[in-house]
Amino acid sequence: MLRTHTCGQLRLTDDNTTATLCGWVQTVRDKGGVLWIDLRDRYGITQLLLEDGQTSPDLFTTARSFGREFVVQATGTVIERKSKNPNLPTGDIEIKVTSLTVLNPAKLPPFLIDDETDGGDDLRLKYRYLDLRRNPVRRNLELRHRMAQQTRLYMDGNDFIEVETPVLIKSTPEGARDFVVPSRMNPGEFYALPQSPQTFKQLLMVSGFDRYYQIVKCFRDEDLRADRQPEFTQIDCEMSFVEQEDILNMFEGLVRHLFKAVKGIDLAEVPRMTYAEAMRRYGSDKPDTRFGMEFAELTGLAQGKGFPVFDSAELVVGINAPGCAHYTRKQLDELTEWLKRPQIGAKGLIYVRYNEDGSLKSSVDKFYSEADLKAWAEQLNANPGDLMLIVSGEAAKARKYLNELRLEMGSRLGLRDPYTFSSLWVLDFPLLEYGEDENRWFAMHHPFTSPKPEDISLLDSDLGAVRANAYDMVINGTEVGGGSIRIFNRELQARMFSILGFSDEEAKAQFGFLMDAFEYGAPPHGGIAFGFDRLCSLFGGADSIRDFIAFPKNNSGRDVMIDSPSTISPAQLAELKITTTVS
Repeated sequence: MLRTHTCGQLRLTDDNTTATLCGWVQTVRDKGGVLWIDLRDRYGITQLLLEDGQTSPDLFTTARSFGREFVVQATGTVIERKSKNPNLPTGDIEIKVTSLTVLNPAKLPPFLIDDETDGGDDLRLKYRYLDLRRNPVRRNLELRHRMAQQTRLYMDGNDFIEVETPVLIKSTPEGARDFVVPSRMNPGEFYALPQSPQTFKQLLMVSGFDRYYQIVKCFRDEDLRADRQPEFTQIDCEMSFVEQEDILNMFEGLVRHLFKAVKGIDLAEVPRMTYAEAMRRYGSDKPDTRFGMEFAELTGLAQGKGFPVFDSAELVVGINAPGCAHYTRKQLDELTEWLKRPQIGAKGLIYVRYNEDGSLKSSVDKFYSEADLKAWAEQLNANPGDLMLIVSGEAAKARKYLNELRLEMGSRLGLRDPYTFSSLWVLDFPLLEYGEDENRWFAMHHPFTSPKPEDISLLDSDLGAVRANAYDMVINGTEVGGGSIRIFNRELQARMFSILGFSDEEAKAQFGFLMDAFEYGAPPHGGIAFGFDRLCSLFGGADSIRDFIAFPKNNSGRDVMIDSPSTISPAQLAELKITTTVS
């Protein structure tokens, strides 16, 4: 080894020890007769000391030539620092240097390699190998490592077996767009990269591997945002001979184990809420329950008073923002314009101030008396000093608008602390949703999800009322995991494919292997998949998953460091029997 210790290892108990360190030069402080160098590696920073009269002139000359990020080896004696640094674990000691070697010089980095850097996102992604030297990014990846470690520990302790499933699979029409890979040996045919190992883990249940998991890379060719990447990682799990309650208990246990082992937090028992209740109370199937501001329906109270906007609405619904009656007209206009942005699309916003003196003032005073507004306040549990915010329209859209407004007000009022954790199971999703444009039914989760046993009869009469035997785990308004009890009966699976618009021939071509497997003794089974990148960012208190992935893509799905995706040579295209046309 080129070093005897790391840069985060030495303490006062090592006083008078000879040590050799290797690392990158963080800073050089030259005070003429004294030279200090902060040497950094993955483990920390140690200060090197060179003093005039006690260090050879050659060493001084060598050290003065160091630039930021030079890779050096230093040998010397551990001594107690005269001016200690309480912010560093190694802050009580320094190395009195007797030997210095430049292992590799370095160009000046394009941005500061420090906790607070001057590099923008694009620049840091281009030089990601430099960005990874920064402490915050390194800590994020160390967190990810601990999360993976503890996941495997929990799963192994509960008799799960880790099985790798194929990466080159068959493209399927349901879900997001596939990434496809041409087959050279089968011209004109393509593999797909897996969006999940769904069918393979079900086949493992048929095979008798009754408890499977995998920390697995998955791929989706979809538009990107902060919590999406074209390639992402799942904790993928499946169990046999179970019902929904068994899955919820097992994987609530996993999440609680991760919080305790990684964050030192005793997560409370996870409450449960039906999809219908979540939509009614929060307008979202992944509600942020760190704060209140629950929805209150005002349709019956608000209609019939001559206000056309409310009278023509399917739903009038509001929230109460506590302590916000002081909002000025300018602030309320700004909030209204925020809600009317194309990303949200609301037509407007009605407000009612509940003043400290008990009076009520609204933007619709022309149509409503103070007694009317008082009834609204009672419905919304508002008190003097509060601000009521109300939207209306088609029910689904009104709930969507108000959900966005609720989250925005929660952020503005500081109620969404990233280091406070509120979890929730959302249950009983609709099995199907109707696509008006396509004029057909789609699976809300995927076509292998089982309907609730008591709702199977509704498959003949009322498809929209059929509930799925499905569940999502939500933490702080983010869906971190979702799964279902699966269909394991060939006839029911064939029926589901028919409802989704597959012909018998299409179903056989796409999923015949799974249907055939069900005839060889498929056990009842179910599972769940957690978004591992999302869990890591949540534990790290960040909105974006990008800094918890070693080499992420940008918002256009490009790796700007290696310049990918890129064109390939005509010879490669010819081998694959692919022709291209440039317009």
